Amino acid sequence: MFNVKLALILMALMITAGCQQTYHKAASSNMLTPPPHPDTALSDRKTLVIQSSDEPEQTTAKVTVTDAHAADSADSPAEKESNLSTREKIDQALELCDYAQQMWETGKLEDALANLDSAYYSILEIDADVTPEFNQQKEDIRYLISKRILEIYASRQIVVNGQYDEIPITLNNYVQTEIKRLTGPEKRFFVRSLERSQRYRPFIVAELKKAGLPEELSWLPLIESGFKIRALSPARALGLWQFIPSTGYKFGLNRNYYIDERLDPEKATRAAIAYLKELHNLFGDWTTALASYNCGESRVLKIIRKQKINYLDNFWDLYQSLPRETSRYVPRFLATLHIVNNLDTYNIKINNPAQPIDYQLCEITKQVRLKDIARQIGVETVLLKELNPELRYALLPPETYQLRVPREKVQVFLSKVDTFKTSVSPPPKVVFHRVKKGETLSGIADKYKTSIRTISRANNIHKTHKIFAGKVLKIPGSKSGAQSYSTAANQPKQPSKTLKYKVRRGDNLWNIARKFDTTTTNIMTANHLTGTTLNIGQSLYITSGEHSNINPVNVAAKKASKYQVRSGDSPFTIAKRHKISLNRLLALNHLNKKSKIFPGQKLILE
Repeated sequence: MFNVKLALILMALMITAGCQQTYHKAASSNMLTPPPHPDTALSDRKTLVIQSSDEPEQTTAKVTVTDAHAADSADSPAEKESNLSTREKIDQALELCDYAQQMWETGKLEDALANLDSAYYSILEIDADVTPEFNQQKEDIRYLISKRILEIYASRQIVVNGQYDEIPITLNNYVQTEIKRLTGPEKRFFVRSLERSQRYRPFIVAELKKAGLPEELSWLPLIESGFKIRALSPARALGLWQFIPSTGYKFGLNRNYYIDERLDPEKATRAAIAYLKELHNLFGDWTTALASYNCGESRVLKIIRKQKINYLDNFWDLYQSLPRETSRYVPRFLATLHIVNNLDTYNIKINNPAQPIDYQLCEITKQVRLKDIARQIGVETVLLKELNPELRYALLPPETYQLRVPREKVQVFLSKVDTFKTSVSPPPKVVFHRVKKGETLSGIADKYKTSIRTISRANNIHKTHKIFAGKVLKIPGSKSGAQSYSTAANQPKQPSKTLKYKVRRGDNLWNIARKFDTTTTNIMTANHLTGTTLNIGQSLYITSGEHSNINPVNVAAKKASKYQVRSGDSPFTIAKRHKISLNRLLALNHLNKKSKIFPGQKLILE
């Protein structure tokens, strides 16, 4: 009995000791556990929320307090998560754009558009207010997506079946016809063009290689201009690559009174390469791109849209619908490629090739004539003109200019540049004349005191050309118009004359003003005109001579007073205040009913 009681007491003591040991271990563990780091607060919060979704509200409240405390830190976990998510969306959008590009290049246009749609959806989820540092990246990707979509929709109307470095030569009947012309009646032109090409083709080929375009395109100037840098077409296309002014401006060819960069073979070549690349990206094959180079991409696209099918197998599908000049243009170019690859077959030899001229750019800040520079450095003026063809009047512009000088004359040029005489005489002035019915070149030349040859050269008119009524001619300055200011100032002044003129068919204010040696402004003022519209049979008072700016209808205008516009004034209130008609006030100040006046402006009153 004693043994049983002893065993029970020992068992109770062991149980008590075990409980105390467990309690101390738990307490020790709680004391050694560090507080959660702020960087782990977010992950801990998520875990707790997930695990305690079925727990009492007290647990959730504790998590909320911890999350609020973490948000007070300098770089909150929520912001880190947002930034990480935004970066992932940016990367995802870029990957989708790249994948869309691959789909487009393989012809899977619908897949390409679908990927671009997904990329756009990804960047739409980016909140600009939360992550403003990603705004620029978001806008860049948005621009990239929109550009790709436009390119894909443009390419859906055409077939992209041409190799970027391949121009297929098709020897069909159209091409054979052009081969016969170029090796027959036009053989002399073709040979001379080949000789001129030797000066410019090395540079053109080098630029084409840089751009990754076919070298065969270097022969395009042969059919465009015959490799003549001053070639001018009836459509005002100028230079080696025959740029019209608007397309030249589009691709960076500047034009002003002194220079026209369409005449510069190097600048025009770079512009032409940029244009050809754009056309090939649009149409996909070189023959269609070349057709659009000749007549404009808008015209070719219009023809394509009229096709009964939504794609083109090749250029010859739209051949019959092109303008006559363009329909010959591409076969003529293909014929040129065939001939230059088989010169011996057609017994064509290049006897006098024009060699490239070695030069160096030299900066000059004076306005000097090329003939004066040529005389100082000991070269022919023609040579400097050939090196600097963009100078329209062989006269440097008033601002700093990069002049091309023969390399062997550079040192002489630099040593004498300070001694060059600055040219103060302006280049010849140019006026424009609209041909009237019955007029001839000789009559126009007599009228402007110039020669038929001068007018013909300025307008690229040959003996076989005819001029028609309505054509506008450029008239270079004549000898009579080149007199100095001092001479003109010393001449006796003509007294003013007042005439009454009845408007005839075909008249306009500009023609009438020229006829009576006055200005359109004077005519409008003298006749109370608020617009330029004239009626047949209308009577006009014309004043010409020294006092042509005086109104012949009302000479009292010479004593007209002036009024300074105040805030709140209008032409109507001013006219009413000074008791004159609104039309009279507008005419005196060369205004119309749509003109605006501003405080401080001075108006003429009667």
